[in-house]
Amino acid sequence: MAQGNTPASAATIYVLNGPNLNMLGIREPQTYGHATLADVEKLCVETAAQFGLKADCRQSNREGELIDFIHEAHAKKVAGIIINAGAYSHTSIALHDALVAVKIPTVEVHISNIHARESFRHHSYTAMAAFASLCGFGIDGYRLAISGLAAKLGIKAQN
Repeated sequence: MAQGNTPASAATIYVLNGPNLNMLGIREPQTYGHATLADVEKLCVETAAQFGLKADCRQSNREGELIDFIHEAHAKKVAGIIINAGAYSHTSIALHDALVAVKIPTVEVHISNIHARESFRHHSYTAMAAFASLCGFGIDGYRLAISGLAAKLGIKAQN
């Protein structure tokens, strides 16, 4: 067995978190809540396991490293990607291009409702490369994203 009760042979999904998400629980709790990145990662591992998937959670404050993770996902033939690119969602054509290039089913997540915030947050390049985008559900958006990704992959929850 791998993490939790997920078989070692389980298909892997990458959960990628971008800049400042390592500061969850400290950074603007009125906007992002009190959950930490460790809480997010635990939620993702547990949710993925319900579908027989393994969540490989990563965070970087560097755009290039996030792109490297996406390229690695392709090389390792991961089943899907959940991405919260943080502020890079609104600025990074390079992340968009990497996601488009690898052709891996991707769901974008934002903890806050980006459309109820500053106008510069209303556009997302990463959303344009994803088959779905979730925002405003707090960290529960990650659970919803994994459930949606599993459905897209034709995987049902295990009992």
